Amino acid sequence: MSQLPPVVRPPSREQVRALADHYHFDLSEEELDDYHELIEAKIGFCERLDELHEPPVDRPRFERDPGYRPGTDEDPYNAVVTRCRVVGADGGPLDGYDVGVKDNVAVAGVEMTCASKVLEGFVPLEDAFVVERLLDAGATITAKTNMDEMAVSGSGEMSAFGPIFNPWDDDHLAGGSSGGSAVAVATGDVDVAIGTDQAGSLRTPASWSGCVGLKPTHGLVSFRGAAPLGHSFDHVGPMARSVDDVALALDVITGPDPHDPRQRELPEIDGSYCDALADRVDGLTIGVLTEGFEFAGGEEAVNEGVRAAVDRLGDLGAEVEEVSIPWHVDGFFVWLAVENEDAAMVWDAECTGYFVGGRYDTHFAKHFAKARRARGDDFAPTVKLKCMLGRYLKEAFHGHYHGLGQNLRTELTAAYDDALEAVDLLAMPTTPMTAFEHKADVDRVELVNRAQGKKGRTRNTMPFDMSGHPAISVPCGMADGLPIGLMLVGRQFEEETVLRAASAFERDADWQSLAF
Repeated sequence: MSQLPPVVRPPSREQVRALADHYHFDLSEEELDDYHELIEAKIGFCERLDELHEPPVDRPRFERDPGYRPGTDEDPYNAVVTRCRVVGADGGPLDGYDVGVKDNVAVAGVEMTCASKVLEGFVPLEDAFVVERLLDAGATITAKTNMDEMAVSGSGEMSAFGPIFNPWDDDHLAGGSSGGSAVAVATGDVDVAIGTDQAGSLRTPASWSGCVGLKPTHGLVSFRGAAPLGHSFDHVGPMARSVDDVALALDVITGPDPHDPRQRELPEIDGSYCDALADRVDGLTIGVLTEGFEFAGGEEAVNEGVRAAVDRLGDLGAEVEEVSIPWHVDGFFVWLAVENEDAAMVWDAECTGYFVGGRYDTHFAKHFAKARRARGDDFAPTVKLKCMLGRYLKEAFHGHYHGLGQNLRTELTAAYDDALEAVDLLAMPTTPMTAFEHKADVDRVELVNRAQGKKGRTRNTMPFDMSGHPAISVPCGMADGLPIGLMLVGRQFEEETVLRAASAFERDADWQSLAF
C-alpha cells in the first residue's frame, strides 16, 4: 500500500479491538488480525481525497476587520462579544442599517466563539448565508452578539463572557440564547439583529428584553453557516425594535440555498413581506390557545397582558375566539425526546452532522474537534448535561425515545395544522413569566434548571420548533417594569399573516397602556 499522509494513519491492532468492542463484536485473535489488515488497506482512499483537494471557499466580497472585545463602558449590558465593522453593498434596502449577528453565526474574518472559551480563536473562512444576504442588501455588520454558550440554554446567564443583563432592569437577565441580539436591538446599539431558535432562543429574549423577534417557518431561511443543534429544528431569524424592520430583514434573508439540507421546496412569495404590513386585521380569526395560559409557574400579570393585547386586536377588527389544542402541553416532551439525542449526535459529529446533503464546514469541524478534546472541561454545565443525557438516552434505549418523539412530532404538527384550518393565528404568551432576576450565587443544579426551561420558560416556544410553524414575539405591555411578549403563530410559510397582525397591533398606540 502506498504511503499515507501523516494525518491519515491506519488504526493499531488494539484500536481495532476497541472499535469492535464499541459495536459489540467478539473477535477472535485471528479475526482481529484479518480486520486490522483489511482496514489498513482500505483506508488508503483518504490519500486520493487529499490529492483531489476540497473545493475552495469563495473569498469574502466585502472588506472586514477582526474587531475587538468591548469594555463595560461601551457595552454595559454585556450584549456584545466582538465589536467589528463589515460594510456591505451601496444602495441596498438595508443601506444605513447597523446589524448584529449572534456569535454562533459565521462572519468571515471575525472570531466566532459561540460564547464558549473552548472555541475562542476560531475564525470562519466564509460568511453564513444570512450574512451574505445582509451584506448584499447594504447592511453594515457592527457586532457579534453575546449568547448562552453553544445555544443550549436560554436564561441569558450561561455565556463564558458573562451574563447578559436586561436593558429594562439590569438586576434581571435578558433571556437567551439570543440575548445579546435582543439587547443590542432594544438599546439601539443595532437596528436589526440575527438570532437562532431551537427551543425559543430568539423569541424568549425578544419577550424579556422588549423587542420583536420572528422565528420563520422551518427551512424558509437557510441555516447554513450557523452552528447547528439539529437539522430538523434549527431556525434562524430577524430581531428588531419594530415589525417593519423585522419584515424588511426577512425579505432580505429569505431565499433558496442549494447548500442547506434543511430547505425543502419554497413557496412563491407574492410581493414582499413588507407589503403585508399595510393590511388591517379585518377578516382574520385569532385563536387564543387555552393551554398556553395554564402552565405552572406562569404569572397572572403576563396572562392578563397578553389577553388584553389580543382583545385589542379584536377591537381593531379581528375575530377572537378561544381554542384548545391538548397536544400543546405534550409538545415540550416531544421536543425533549428529539432534541437531546439530536444535539448529542451532532456534537459527536463535530458540530456538523451526518445523514444530510448540503455543504459541510470542514474548517469549523476540524477546529471544533480539536478544541473539545483539548478543553472539554471548560464547557458550561448546560453543555455537558446536554451531551451526557443525549448519549445516555441513545445507548440505554437504543434510540427508542428519539424515534418515538419523531413519530409523535407528526401528531403534534397535525394538531396545530388542524386548529389553523379554523383560525388564521394562534395567540399566547411568548413566555409565561417575565425575566428572571440575576443571581450571582446559584448552585449548579439551579443554574441549569433556570437555563433549560424547567420553570416553564419555554413551554410555549418549544413545540413550534418541532412543528416548524412561524411564530413572532411582539411587545405587548409591562409587568412590574419588565416587558411582556405576545406570541402569534401562523400556518406554515404564511409569514405575511403573522407579520400583518403583529404590525397592526404595533401601530395601535393604545397597546402602550397595557401595563399591569
